[in-house]
Amino acid sequence: MTSTRERQRAAARARLEREMAERSAKARKRRQTQAIVGAAAILVLVVAGTVWLATSLGGDDDDNKQQTASTEGFSQCTYNEAPKEGRPAQIKDVGLPPNQQANKGTQTLTLETNLGPIVAKLDRTKVPCTAGSFTHLASKGFFDNTKCHRLVTEGIKVLQCGDPSATGAGWRQTDGTGGPSYGMAEENLPTDKRPPYPEGVIAMANAGQGTTGSQFFIVYGDSQLDPNYTVLGTVTSGMDLVKQVGAAGDDKAYAQQAGGGHPKKEVTITKLTMSDIEG
Repeated sequence: MTSTRERQRAAARARLEREMAERSAKARKRRQTQAIVGAAAILVLVVAGTVWLATSLGGDDDDNKQQTASTEGFSQCTYNEAPKEGRPAQIKDVGLPPNQQANKGTQTLTLETNLGPIVAKLDRTKVPCTAGSFTHLASKGFFDNTKCHRLVTEGIKVLQCGDPSATGAGWRQTDGTGGPSYGMAEENLPTDKRPPYPEGVIAMANAGQGTTGSQFFIVYGDSQLDPNYTVLGTVTSGMDLVKQVGAAGDDKAYAQQAGGGHPKKEVTITKLTMSDIEG
């Protein structure tokens, strides 16, 4: 009797131990499976995160490249508009040029005059803002049918043009004071050149620092001017016409002020054009 019960108890313990062992084995398998699945999930997340990061950074690089490309080759220019209230009548308002101007390539400036064409070459790398202003003004017909209002034959040799008030029959008393409704800073000052303004140079007139507008002068003989005026470009053809005007002399109308006077051989700009940017 006793031995039978002991055998039964032993068999029960054995079954229990087998069940416990099976449960333990199943639990280990579940843990292993969960660990594998968890590791795989983490790996997927890591890979996905890496791909996203690489894509994002790559996209930023592309954006940066595009942004650089959109600004590369351009200069930020400042055109200071004069207050509208109290503007003198000789100021001609044709709006402002774009602030971003190309600073690469060259342009051809052509003055169609009553004496024939005068052509000059402008280097955009040196005068992006001034060339941009000229392009804007030319597109508005700002210079068309205006007279070159001043000639200087003593001390310096220059023919000055670009005043929209020097128009019509005869000369106005306001000659030399007209311009656009904005001014700009000087560019390409010839501080290292001797002479600063040799024959053939076209430079911008001003009434002091930061007042460059539309008036310009063509140098028809080496002139000892202080290097305070933007060198716009160089005449490539038509200098013989300017020299003819210089040889004819002036009427000394500005002798007591800035010097010189109206050229006796009148020069009328029928049209000023600026070519597309080349190069």
